[in-house]
Amino acid sequence: MAPSPLVYLCRELTKVRQAGGARFELFVPELRIRPGEVVVLRGESGCGKSTLLDLLALALRPDGAATFSFRPVHRTPTDLLRLWGRGDLDGLGRLRGAHIGYVLQTGGLLPFLSARENIALPCRLLGRDPAALIERQVVSLAERLGIGGQLDKSPGQLSVGERQRVAIARALAHRPSVLLADEPTASVDPLSAAAILELLLELVRQSGVTAVMASHDWQPEAIPGVQVLGHRIERDGETTRSLFWS
Repeated sequence: MAPSPLVYLCRELTKVRQAGGARFELFVPELRIRPGEVVVLRGESGCGKSTLLDLLALALRPDGAATFSFRPVHRTPTDLLRLWGRGDLDGLGRLRGAHIGYVLQTGGLLPFLSARENIALPCRLLGRDPAALIERQVVSLAERLGIGGQLDKSPGQLSVGERQRVAIARALAHRPSVLLADEPTASVDPLSAAAILELLLELVRQSGVTAVMASHDWQPEAIPGVQVLGHRIERDGETTRSLFWS
């Protein structure tokens, strides 16, 4: 049987940051992520987990790579290096908007929209579903996440845990191929964090999306089917090099 096509294929992917005399380099020798996989980024604070997620989200330009391709479900692979090289920000934005959902550490909700409107926003921006279908999708996700009674509240009226659940619903509402989550429970208490992560994993597996998450709140090694990326830190004088690989 032929292997599943890869959602992401990265080889020698590099991103460099300079701060004063210190130099930080994120380096991914090789990363292969297949459809439906749940991948976890582990490592100390500041090791580049968020940077790698931003690269996978097509929101951050790499400084170099031998290969960097993205293949959403039912599409041919896209050479992201070619899009970045020709400055095709519209093409990158279309891929990101249609095929990627992103849960940020702080939720990233728009304060002037209700929870309902925040969840529906990606669907409305794509313009591919009628209003009644979007509303059914919003209500279904909200109920599964335990926030069905909070939809007409603004983010400021919600608890931190409720805001993160709204952010998860928003990231999944447009039925993306990939869900990225950057420390989605960093701001909530341990009990709420465990409940939110359990719900997130359940939704990911039910929807069949590919998920890449950074989190310090759980032990993914104990969960069947979760791939933890290899990681190590190398330091040489003023340069810190962080490596992730699958």
